[in-house]
Amino acid sequence: MDNQPKIQGTSNHVPQPIRSDGAGAPDLGPRDIMRDLENPDMLVPPITDAGLLPNLKFSFSDTTMTLNHGGWSREITVRELPIATTLAGVNMCLTPGGVRELHWHQQAEWSFMLWGRARITSVDQDGRNFIADLGPGDLWYFPPGIPHSIQGLEGGCEFLLVFDDGNFSDLNTLSISDWFAHTPKEVLSANFGVPDSVFNNIPREQVYIFQDKVPGSLESQKIKSPYGTIPQSFKYELLAQTPIKTPGGSVRIVDSTNFPASKTIAAALVEVEPGAMRELHWHPNNDEWQYYLTGQGRMTVFAGNGTARTFNYRAGDVGYVPFATGHYIQNTGNQTLRFLEMFKSDRFVDVSLNQWMALTPRELIEDNLHVGAELLDVLRKEKWPVVKYPEF
Repeated sequence: MDNQPKIQGTSNHVPQPIRSDGAGAPDLGPRDIMRDLENPDMLVPPITDAGLLPNLKFSFSDTTMTLNHGGWSREITVRELPIATTLAGVNMCLTPGGVRELHWHQQAEWSFMLWGRARITSVDQDGRNFIADLGPGDLWYFPPGIPHSIQGLEGGCEFLLVFDDGNFSDLNTLSISDWFAHTPKEVLSANFGVPDSVFNNIPREQVYIFQDKVPGSLESQKIKSPYGTIPQSFKYELLAQTPIKTPGGSVRIVDSTNFPASKTIAAALVEVEPGAMRELHWHPNNDEWQYYLTGQGRMTVFAGNGTARTFNYRAGDVGYVPFATGHYIQNTGNQTLRFLEMFKSDRFVDVSLNQWMALTPRELIEDNLHVGAELLDVLRKEKWPVVKYPEF
């Protein structure tokens, strides 16, 4: 293998689909070498991989951008990742003053602010209103059918939107401009009590995203409703939460127990240090939709009956784990791996393999797995979502 060609301008050997046990052969035909370098465990699967699992990875970099004056968006739905039936994701950027127009959805909307600052507004079915500014690490949640807007503040912003239906598309929502454009002017006149001419310049189609000026202060835009404000805040400051810290990383969990408005989406922000891993576990409530924020890692998903497949992930990728299947996420880089785990559920729940074994009679574990005290004596009754053992 010392005679492998090298990629010009790098010190990396061209990877070949040959495992350390000798299985495989060189790939000398047309190929995307950079892609293979990004997916070493797909090019050379671990010997423990077996059977067939559907694709559990898609990158936002492989999606189509929708460009508007005022910002852009791109999305990953069942079109791009067919197994992801429970949740869909939209990555959106708004310029300073850029507006995601007044609209509503048939699905719930959950969001994580990636950078910058944004202002959100909403009004519920009882005429109670809501307005708030958000920064990096903040969340918002809008229930299905509740109208809202998003606007970039000074410097602009970027955020991840997650919807509780894998078939969702952000380009197929219910927008105020679209409704006006498809309502007869005489009906608009009768509804608002103004002349038809008032509507001569309304948009002819959905605006979606448009450029506006940066709004004034939050106080300057607040409107007092006679019915009060929405009682359950649509905003949650996730980074203000005290994390669960273990050797190797930390976890922040947000669901309806600490963010009451979020009835249908639960999530965790996980940080895994170099050399550490999100422990072997599974989720007994629903499929898991992942978004990778920083770093790089790998995940093997075990689906039972001798079936397992390993995938590599990096910042900007979406991962997916089917309901109740075992998995881990291991940091394979030299910087902190940060990612979101999301579920179509009101609660975040997981089952730890280590904790399960620790709370099961020793004799059962010993006879089932043919292991001894070296393993049984170090099992933990307390759950560690992230683990790191420098000596291993």
